Amino acid sequence: MVCWMTAGIRIHLPDQAATTAQRVLDQLHGWLKSLGLSEWVTCSIGFGLGWVLLNLAGELQGAPWVLSCDTLGLCSAFGDGNGLDLAQETVLAMLFAPLSLTFPNLAELQSHVRIRVNIADTARKAELRFDTDAVDRPDGYWHYDEDHGFLLKEGQPLIEALTSALIPDASGRTYSFSCYRASEYVVLLGIARELEATHPALLEALEARWRTRPIASRRFHDAFVHEVGSAEAPVPMHYYIPGDRVWFRNPDEKSSDVSGYEGSWVIYMGGGQFANFWQRGAPFDLRSKCLEVYFWRDALRVDAQGNRFIDEDRVAQLRAQVAEGSALEASILQRMRRYRDASGTYRDGGCIDSTREFVNFVHSGAPRIQFDA
Repeated sequence: MVCWMTAGIRIHLPDQAATTAQRVLDQLHGWLKSLGLSEWVTCSIGFGLGWVLLNLAGELQGAPWVLSCDTLGLCSAFGDGNGLDLAQETVLAMLFAPLSLTFPNLAELQSHVRIRVNIADTARKAELRFDTDAVDRPDGYWHYDEDHGFLLKEGQPLIEALTSALIPDASGRTYSFSCYRASEYVVLLGIARELEATHPALLEALEARWRTRPIASRRFHDAFVHEVGSAEAPVPMHYYIPGDRVWFRNPDEKSSDVSGYEGSWVIYMGGGQFANFWQRGAPFDLRSKCLEVYFWRDALRVDAQGNRFIDEDRVAQLRAQVAEGSALEASILQRMRRYRDASGTYRDGGCIDSTREFVNFVHSGAPRIQFDA
């Protein structure tokens, strides 16, 4: 799916017939017009390669924030001061990636954009309680199994169950999660909402699986997402697409040994903001997220039973004391805005991951969402 030499979006053509290409191009123009993106996006047909190509309009290609692949200020750069909605921001961010994103057909691209919008929208609404041990779920939808964790109750729809667990406006209360599991639920709900509209059979298979053996941790990653970028060819530090699930690593060895503080899994919600699952009214920007993770080292405490923990109140105090533009801020950000070290290594790396996750294809092609029934 990735070609590091070019940017933009490619849609595969099933054949190189002119009528096929023109039909796809017409559908694409109609979709872009419905999103309000016609003036910012150009489309062309690569007959020799069998692709329809989407790129930013020519006058935008040389903009400094495009050349640096910095999407954090994308909303303020477009839209004549009116901002962008999530779908617009998602497509535009994909278009000036430092890589070419290839889709087997237009339907797959449209599903991918909708899934990202779903994920970002859920992250904006979600609010949870942080707890790596005493987790809970809405009793009407979930039951706990000693071997497999929380299972979906028979007859209950997965979308409602996930929504009730994540969004207090739907359930009337908050539930306990680790940030890792919370991020999985948010991504899963984004996928499930798209499947409800376009692939109900796959949604039924997901529901059946969640009634017996939920897919979690590494198995979740392998089934639903794949990574682009690497330590040798990292994704630019300021490049994020709405709906990204992002890992901020704790580069401090001592505090990272506290359960739940190895790092922080969040969702990029667009508009320069990352989700704060524990306080949705106070989302992070890149600066505040770096400061939070940095100060975990200075808030490491030991309770009366000898258990180490992070004093979150102290973290908040320390963050508030860092003035914007100060020498202290510059020193901390210079340390944190580095690509992270390899797993198990604590040297000179910061908190920034070198890769990004992309949800696998829903309908066709490879990589594709796959799991055992």
